[in-house]
Amino acid sequence: MLRYLTAGESHGPGLVTIVEGLPAGIPVDLEAINRDLERRQGGYGRGGRQKIERDRVRVLGGIRHGRTLGSPVALLVENRDWANWQDIMSPLPPDDPAELETRRAQSRRVTRPRPGHADLVGSLKYAHDDARNVLERASARETAARVAAGSLARQLLRQFGIEVVGHVVAIGPVEADPAVLGALSPQELADRAEASPVRCADPAASARMVAEIDAARAEGDSLGGIIEVIATGLPPGLGSHVHWDRRLDGALAGALMSIQAMKGVEIGLGFEAARRRGSAVHDPIAWSPERGYFRTSNRAGGTEGGMSTGMPLVIRVAQKPIATLYRPLPTVEMGTHQPAEASVERSDVCAVPAGAVICECVTAFELARFFLEKFGGDSLEEVRRAYDGYLAYLRTR
Repeated sequence: MLRYLTAGESHGPGLVTIVEGLPAGIPVDLEAINRDLERRQGGYGRGGRQKIERDRVRVLGGIRHGRTLGSPVALLVENRDWANWQDIMSPLPPDDPAELETRRAQSRRVTRPRPGHADLVGSLKYAHDDARNVLERASARETAARVAAGSLARQLLRQFGIEVVGHVVAIGPVEADPAVLGALSPQELADRAEASPVRCADPAASARMVAEIDAARAEGDSLGGIIEVIATGLPPGLGSHVHWDRRLDGALAGALMSIQAMKGVEIGLGFEAARRRGSAVHDPIAWSPERGYFRTSNRAGGTEGGMSTGMPLVIRVAQKPIATLYRPLPTVEMGTHQPAEASVERSDVCAVPAGAVICECVTAFELARFFLEKFGGDSLEEVRRAYDGYLAYLRTR
């Protein structure tokens, strides 16, 4: 089973990712992981934290001479801002117990929880009187660790011709033109998105999105948006219909919804399918000697019955506006229960362009997990034999 764990706080020493289940022999390009980390930090609307951090991955185990060993891979992304937070976030108690209250008073305590963040509910659940104990881990800074894991998984997928692309289709009320996006191949979408400050492949919409972010910044507000992820090169049959927790679409939806600030996921037509008749929703099946079975449309977005169809996987994810507002919403002071304005943490105005990179990497990891479930082995060569055998089988059907 391919899985990963992350650990670390937003202003702690760093973020650690442990990836378990990768076969031995996968070529690993650390600079490709670093490029994905850099892409996550970019995008118009990002805040001051990105000017401090220069995310780079450091391998602590599981890779030797550029290839995976088959053992767990441990990756570290250091927080450069830790230098400014060592006393505040120190894991050690003070040398003099009498200094504890002084340290607490100087530790940037958060007692005015932000609406829309984990501050209050996390404090209630874990019996904290300082919401910093919650927000440091709930912070989207944790997604740097997820990007590292997903970028590593992407390198497995590329060995088999599978590519994953993420791009922005809407920020606030501004939407990209579907006709513009629909005329582009996945690679063209990726190239145009990389050239856009908001990771949108429609240049006219991109300019309007930048203006919308500027307007929200001027008002002390924040913006969300919609992200699309496309995966190409998938074989049919990843996932299964036989049990709920083996369905590919269900796992993808759960993984993407687990990303901070994501509030909705749809595959293919998604909610639009509920408004149409079946003849305008389902994809006709055809067969040719060159292609075998295929669909003449892709309204299902690449999945049927919890399994990949072999068509491009198309997912859209809704990201809500960031909870930190520079014109804070009303809240209640923890402890006194008196009305107050919510705390203000250093934050972005819009993180949707970064969200596209995160969704891309989270999708890549889930696809790699299901790929290895079907074709898994202890080495890349063993996986390749299983995959090639499956493709040969499909050509006989």
